[in-house]
Amino acid sequence: MSEVRDRFEIPKEMRSMAEASFEQARQAFEKFVASAQAAAGSIEERNATVRAGAKEISGKAIANAERNVQTSLDHAQSLLKAKDVAEVTRLHSEYVQGLMRSLAEQASEMGQAVTKAALDAAKPKT
Repeated sequence: MSEVRDRFEIPKEMRSMAEASFEQARQAFEKFVASAQAAAGSIEERNATVRAGAKEISGKAIANAERNVQTSLDHAQSLLKAKDVAEVTRLHSEYVQGLMRSLAEQASEMGQAVTKAALDAAKPKT
């Protein structure tokens, strides 16, 4: 009897909610990275100034991806240590909120980097 009480299982509904939230965040980030890469690819064809901008954009995209993967791994590890469903719910809510904030910040940073690269590419050569 104590074996049943000691075993912690995440309910199907909670797991489905977590998977759906994670999938939405992953899809949003993948679209964001694809857009950034497409922008970097089209800009990169311009000249050396643009290549520097594309390099910055690519570097930011890679850094963002690494940070997001690390955040996801940290979240998974925290879920493994959860003591009950309430803690799983709290941890997941905090993770999703943090991820959405992070993705918004990353999108803004990437947008600024793309805009800067485009403006630099459009500057007349002197």
